[in-house]
Amino acid sequence: MLMKQPKKGSSFNSDDKKRLQSLIDDIHEWPSVFMFKYVLPTDAEELKKLKLIFSESAEINTRQSKNGKYTGVTVKEMIMKSETVFERYEKTAEIKGIISL
Repeated sequence: MLMKQPKKGSSFNSDDKKRLQSLIDDIHEWPSVFMFKYVLPTDAEELKKLKLIFSESAEINTRQSKNGKYTGVTVKEMIMKSETVFERYEKTAEIKGIISL
């Protein structure tokens, strides 16, 4: 499921959030392992910021692009409720250059 990430410094608008939350709740039973995927410019500090958003128990895998300019990140985390998914996306939107997939 692709979710349009909010722009830096903003959050999902109420109608979009309700619609997306309904879709997520139809697909997942909570608690559930939820997978987040991101691409960001390769930068150790920005990657560290991303990792700190998720719990210590989250499984985080990274892979650099062929030329090393970008890093792909897959995060699998046990999520207790759909609201937490939106909290994660809103926090990650603050990271410089990040793209959510």
